[in-house]
Amino acid sequence: MVADGAGQTPEGTTGRGAGPRQAWTALPWLIRSAVVWSACLVVIVAGLYLLGRIAVLLAPLAIALAATIFLTALLDPVQLALRRLRLPAALAALLTVLLLLGVLVGVGAMVWNLTANQFGELSQELGQGLQRTRDFVTSTLPVSDQQLDRLLDQARRGVGEGSVDPVSGARTAAEVLGSALLALVLLFFLLKDGRSMWHWTLSRMTGPNRPVTAEAGREGWRTLGAYSRGTMLIAAIDAIGIGLALVVLRVPLAFPLALITFFGGFIPIIGATVAGAVAVLVALAAKGPVTALLVLAAVIAVQQMEGNLLEPLIMKRQVRLHPAVILVAVTAGTLIAGIAGAFVSVPITAVVWRIIDTVQQHRERPTAPPPPPEPAGQPG
Repeated sequence: MVADGAGQTPEGTTGRGAGPRQAWTALPWLIRSAVVWSACLVVIVAGLYLLGRIAVLLAPLAIALAATIFLTALLDPVQLALRRLRLPAALAALLTVLLLLGVLVGVGAMVWNLTANQFGELSQELGQGLQRTRDFVTSTLPVSDQQLDRLLDQARRGVGEGSVDPVSGARTAAEVLGSALLALVLLFFLLKDGRSMWHWTLSRMTGPNRPVTAEAGREGWRTLGAYSRGTMLIAAIDAIGIGLALVVLRVPLAFPLALITFFGGFIPIIGATVAGAVAVLVALAAKGPVTALLVLAAVIAVQQMEGNLLEPLIMKRQVRLHPAVILVAVTAGTLIAGIAGAFVSVPITAVVWRIIDTVQQHRERPTAPPPPPEPAGQPG
């Protein structure tokens, strides 16, 4: 058979143009899969990195948005309860925000009155505990005082260098105050109009993506609400349990240590570990090694009860993440945005995972079979 043209096959394709395609199909399927998955992973990581950098550049706005969404998910049941009393949406949202402010101001005033004079003593107790730990390390391990001093100096330089800049401190305080005010205003509007905003967004979508988007958004919001309320409840239980153990063992500064435990509970695994280490160091400085070991046992017991009993009951399976995933998320959030990133990394990961899982389940559902054709009419 004669070719239709020079260098062309009967199908009309040139051999030169089909070269890359033939080379690609000639590769083993394992290599092709690795190339495709690697390219997808690079695109995802690059997108997440760009989002992280943008969030860092717009840190006050990003923190305000994260706090607003977290508080909205936390306070949404309160707003719904007020709406069931036939209150207008604006009044229900305003009362919810005022209730939040009242709780924060009341708790802050109580904490200040109880602990304002004890944080200085807490710093001294921590210093004494660190000194006892240092003496124990240098006496039992082959580490000299000079080597330990060099390691501590390197750690201090890694944490931060230079003296405190008053201008930078004032600017940071202004940014924090502005972020707090912005978060309160956004919280009011989300409580008041959040559902109508979501329905408006869904109304602009057409086609088969609308049902799966509605379901994924609903499940993601439920996950965030369950996580926020569950985390606060678990942190409070941890603080009460460890605080009672400190009171029973007569360790000083029990209330400040319980407060540190409560705030540390919002950073899974790492926050509880740091709070427990602080409590053990204070017990070591104030009461000696025996009491410190008892405090360590109490901290481990409370954390084991939390991980094996409370978390499965409170968080449910739809919110739970594997500890390895939590560690990676907290580390990544800390590297990107510091303490604020550590706070928001785990709820973001939980919500994203729940949305992906919902979309995957929606796609795996069997589609309804098409209706059978209508029978043809009988011939006359």
